Amino acid sequence: MARMQAIIRFHLDESMPNAVADGLRRRGIDVTTSSEARLLGTSDDEQLAFAKREDRVLITRDQDFLRLNSSGAAHAGIVYWTERQRNMGQLVGALATLMLEVAVDDIRGQVLFL
Repeated sequence: MARMQAIIRFHLDESMPNAVADGLRRRGIDVTTSSEARLLGTSDDEQLAFAKREDRVLITRDQDFLRLNSSGAAHAGIVYWTERQRNMGQLVGALATLMLEVAVDDIRGQVLFL
């Protein structure tokens, strides 16, 4: 019997617009926000630790998370969004596609630039 592949779940840090969470949820995607997780104003380390503990890929546009990754911080995956590359609608579409094409284990510890 084939094992079901785990589905990527997301966490949006406080740099991300709520419209991204709304767009993901409209597509049936499991996402939390810093506000919902009571993480507003907490350190980037705490945000990343929450996402790792919950096995969620962190979505951000805060470069500090790139530095944390470079310093060897463990995480379930980071998606770094630059508005110059994609608008919010395109980002939501790219994240929905990512869920279908990338395994949870393959994104763990990785940074993707969208």
